[in-house]
Amino acid sequence: MNQETYNKTQFNTIKEKLMTYAISYYGKERIKGLQPSSHIAVVKKRLQETSEAKALLLANLHVPFMGLNNIEHLTNQVEKGFILEPNELVSYADFLRSSRLIQSFMQKNQFIAPLLARYSESLQLFSEIEDEIYQVIRNNQVENDASRELRKIRRAIQECEKEIELKLSSFLRNAQNKPKIQEAIVVKKNDRYTVPIKATYKNQISGTVVDASSKGTTVFVEPATIAKLNDKLYQLKMEEATEVYQILSTLTGLIAEQMSAIQSNLEVVAQYDMIFAKAKYSREINGIEPEINQDGVIELVNVKHTLLGDSAVPLNLSLGKEYRGLTITGPNAGGKTVVLKTVGLIALQTMIGVQIIADPGTNIAIFDQVFVDIGDQQSIENALSTFSGHMQNISEILAKTKKNSLILLDEIGSGTEPNEGAALAIAIMEAFYKKGSILITTTHYGEIKRFSEQHEDFLTAAMAFDSENLLPKYQLILGEIGESNAFWIANKMNLDKEVVELAQNYLHDRNYSTKKAESLQKVKKQKEQAIFPAYEKGDRVLWTEQKKIGLVFEPVEMTEDVVIFVEDKKATVHKRQLKLDRSAKELYPPNYDLDSLFENYHERKKNRDLERGSKKAYKKLRKEMQLRQAKRKD
Repeated sequence: MNQETYNKTQFNTIKEKLMTYAISYYGKERIKGLQPSSHIAVVKKRLQETSEAKALLLANLHVPFMGLNNIEHLTNQVEKGFILEPNELVSYADFLRSSRLIQSFMQKNQFIAPLLARYSESLQLFSEIEDEIYQVIRNNQVENDASRELRKIRRAIQECEKEIELKLSSFLRNAQNKPKIQEAIVVKKNDRYTVPIKATYKNQISGTVVDASSKGTTVFVEPATIAKLNDKLYQLKMEEATEVYQILSTLTGLIAEQMSAIQSNLEVVAQYDMIFAKAKYSREINGIEPEINQDGVIELVNVKHTLLGDSAVPLNLSLGKEYRGLTITGPNAGGKTVVLKTVGLIALQTMIGVQIIADPGTNIAIFDQVFVDIGDQQSIENALSTFSGHMQNISEILAKTKKNSLILLDEIGSGTEPNEGAALAIAIMEAFYKKGSILITTTHYGEIKRFSEQHEDFLTAAMAFDSENLLPKYQLILGEIGESNAFWIANKMNLDKEVVELAQNYLHDRNYSTKKAESLQKVKKQKEQAIFPAYEKGDRVLWTEQKKIGLVFEPVEMTEDVVIFVEDKKATVHKRQLKLDRSAKELYPPNYDLDSLFENYHERKKNRDLERGSKKAYKKLRKEMQLRQAKRKD
């Protein structure tokens, strides 16, 4: 199996969907690294895990996952030697508590999920660390009773703050200070208690200016009476921070000491997270657990492509018992490729333990390898044609293929000369067959259809087609041979009906028309002899394409184009688009200034004023030039 297989079957899309159901980083990483297993015991266990988890969900029982959102980051912090903050310690305690609750939950519901309950037995409990963190930290703050020293420091802080409050209240009530105070409040600036004083009185207050307002009208003064108390409070705060740090360090240390055992719990919880992500997705698609086998047998009963859901036509297919090869025929738009993708995706999906959309009786073979060659393999970077790209891919697949492989080949042998392509395709099919593979191919080639009909171990199938209404049914019919329906597609694409009818005649009667058509030669001569009228300046013409009347400005030399003046704009058009309305000779007297027809009144007046030397006109012209120069500089 390779990335090409995963991409073409949309297996990676299934994994991306599973990741959206996982809660933790570790669960998502587990899903990202999940690979299909070719061991039937592993697949059985995966499917049982999903079924048990889904049964718990359907019983409205929810696993108590807690503290998982940020656990990866917090674990990394602890491993790097960082001290966790109070809220981070609580999150970690939640995770440790979750491990205990998950174990209890699984043991309580082991009659529904016996396998999942066994996994919980390996979870280790850390009740002492949980209790210590919950006891020391409340509301994301370290409690006063976390240590005797912290309790003593915080009591001293309260007493100091109370004394500061009393002295500042006295300062604010003092009659001499009131006129100098901007506002009778206490403001904390740079961790020191201050009073807002009008800037003009700052030198009349005994104290230290700590800060000033943005406009400079107010200064924040620390009165001299509380300076020592502010110093004392600052020192107490420093002692408090040191003691809190020591407490947080001790709690983080408790986690770090048990990190090896905690990591083991993380693995188990991540496994649960991945399993329940599969169960949630299986519940969403209303999936079932299929039967599985190692005998290369594929029995699909009303199977639907997982990503298409209800919009997909159910697929029924049996392969691996009587036949080891299947060749699907039918129109391009009939769903052959969807069949290949469905079979490939269902096989891979089962091998990672995700349920499928199907009816009971569906049996999926567990293959050692699944390979596909689907879609356009053209590569600009490698200068490969579509055919070359297919051959390169098939060559690599053939070299890697072993017994018990599923091979899915779309439009095998296409992209080259049909006879050679069909011969090469049949040889490739025989090579895969001899390696012991289960082979499903799609084709339009009649020779490949005949090979599959004649081969004792190959089965043909056709995509159903409504010939009356010319519509595909997207339904696979085993034992049939389908037509490519090229004529249906041509009709659907609105190809001329006469052309389609002629092609249908050619299908049975190869008497093609190969004579030179004399009528085409006559048309060519007529085109060569086509003569267009000579238009002159001022002629009034109809622009047939736009259905507008215009005046001829001038013919374009050495061409059949004419510049016409329409709605105060010039346009260059071919003579075949013009029709003479009235000639200039009919419209205007001899010696008439035809140039005036292409200028408006204001332009003509301006030009005449300039010709007769009008100062006003020249002044206006200079002004316009200055304005243009100014705009260019801007």
